[in-house]
Amino acid sequence: MGTVGQNYKNGALVASIRGGLVLLAMAALVPGCARPAGTDAGARRPLQAPLAPAADLQADKAAARAARLRAQQARIAAARRWGLKEVPLTAPQAPVTKPRITTRHGFEVDGHEEKGLPPVFTTVPTEQKIVFLTIDDGAEKDPAFLRMMSDLRIPYTAFLSDYLIKNDYGYFRKMRDAGVVLDNHTLHHPYLPGLSYAHQRHEICGMQDVMEKRYGTRPALFRPPYGNYNEDTLRAARSCGIRYAPIWNEEVFVDHWEYREWDQKIHPGDIVLSHFRGREDWKGTMPDMVRRFLDKVTAEGYAVARLEDYL
Repeated sequence: MGTVGQNYKNGALVASIRGGLVLLAMAALVPGCARPAGTDAGARRPLQAPLAPAADLQADKAAARAARLRAQQARIAAARRWGLKEVPLTAPQAPVTKPRITTRHGFEVDGHEEKGLPPVFTTVPTEQKIVFLTIDDGAEKDPAFLRMMSDLRIPYTAFLSDYLIKNDYGYFRKMRDAGVVLDNHTLHHPYLPGLSYAHQRHEICGMQDVMEKRYGTRPALFRPPYGNYNEDTLRAARSCGIRYAPIWNEEVFVDHWEYREWDQKIHPGDIVLSHFRGREDWKGTMPDMVRRFLDKVTAEGYAVARLEDYL
């Protein structure tokens, strides 16, 4: 009897355990009944999930505001450091649809548009209060100028002649690495209309070769030395891959401005010329020229934009 009774008790215990396991298995199959250990019964994770993207968005906006504030503070500090009267204005975003560039009236050669020659222009058509700074030749290589333009984040375009840059190609490589577009101003800066077509083509295409070898690209922009050209100039430029031939509407020096227009004023979209010059040629330095340029355009409500963004 003791053995039978013990077996009975053992059987009942086994049956009870098996039944409990079945109930636990069934409970696990019922939705909402099973939770990971340590989970609060009142927590509803599906309702919390959408809150994460909104929080991330707010954090992104706050980070963007902080970045803009830091950038503006840096510009204020740079303007003070470089002796500007005001903080330069920030240019608007580049247009998605580029303006149509045509040759300025009175600057055409015979059959200019019909022959598909590069347009010669002094102003980019726009109603925005922007101007474009362009700097020619490459004689002066002032490290302070590079620092100034980088600190102030002022865009500009450089038109280079090989005979002036070949003693320090690296200076202009730094310029390119900072985002400046380097363009063609011939090999030796001659008066092009006095040369044959073949000689003009050598001056322009030869500079294209130098630019590709030294800086990795063949420019799309070409400025004829002294702003002088004829039909052969533009035909040669086109054959070398040139698409545009911008000249200028104003020129800025360290101590004065010169104007093409009768009203002696700057206008929206004007291209401003200067040169790589120092104390040997000017009564000052390139940073002095930049100060004169920026103080005037800023005071008149103009920002400096990147020429290539509008072509």
